[in-house]
Amino acid sequence: MNETVLQTIHLTKRFGNVTAVKDLSLEIRAGEIFGFLGPNGAGKTTSINLICGLMAPDSGEVRIDGKPVRDDGGITRRVGVCPQEIVLWERLTCFEQLEFVGEMYGVSAKESRRRADLLLEEMNLEEKRNAQARTLSGGLQRRLNLIMALVHDPEIVILDEPEAGLDPQSRVRVRQYIQSLARRKTVILTTHNMDEADRVADRIAIIDHGELLRTGTPAELKRTIGEGDVVEIRLAGDASQLETALAAVKGIDPQAEARLEGDLLSVRMLNAVSRLPELMDRIGRAGARATEMRIRENTLEDVFLQLTGRRLRE
Repeated sequence: MNETVLQTIHLTKRFGNVTAVKDLSLEIRAGEIFGFLGPNGAGKTTSINLICGLMAPDSGEVRIDGKPVRDDGGITRRVGVCPQEIVLWERLTCFEQLEFVGEMYGVSAKESRRRADLLLEEMNLEEKRNAQARTLSGGLQRRLNLIMALVHDPEIVILDEPEAGLDPQSRVRVRQYIQSLARRKTVILTTHNMDEADRVADRIAIIDHGELLRTGTPAELKRTIGEGDVVEIRLAGDASQLETALAAVKGIDPQAEARLEGDLLSVRMLNAVSRLPELMDRIGRAGARATEMRIRENTLEDVFLQLTGRRLRE
């Protein structure tokens, strides 16, 4: 999975005084699942629109197999796009939706019908083959919208927030299906859901305010913020007591990292479990009291917090 199939080179897009995408340069490899991770408004959807040719950049370019997309509009037929907003024809059946989209891409009627049946089966929608789109639940509509991006058998599949608005059952089904596409196709997806990105993506680009902050595998990204587990403690006490507790905890280990957000104290340190008695003693001596506690490993949200100083969902 080392061959580069898609590149963005210094992509920039502005809307008035707002720079939605700033100097974005990426290399996406054939057969990988590549995730764009960032909060709402970070520039993920604009980046996707630039990559798939729905929007022209103010500067920079997109290349597929080293060839600028702008030089050959036909090359974008190698790309399938599932937008964040569900796009369906209400009175067409599931089968007719897929057949119609296939023919729009120049696929023969026979092949479009064959692909439609195959995709409906893969997404567990075969029972809804002849149901009109308007009769489907939101989760089923989202699943149908996803396979509409695949009916022309593209090499590159772009999915913008593919799990948005899904019920738990549909979320699992869509996630499994995305993972099944890996190695067969190159998948690019956007999300602000850290768990989704961690479970699905081979590599992740974290972006905010239109700017690329960091790229790597989930494991690589989580290693960048230090070793050890994170202890999260919900504290009770006044502001002075909480600040005193924070200062006391920071003195446990020069290598430990401690942060206080509201009443939530987060401490990252080695051998966290064995240090808990000392940690709780220092909190008590500061006049504060622990009401909740949990120990966890580093997460992608921790990475984002270190890079931006704020939580990903803000």
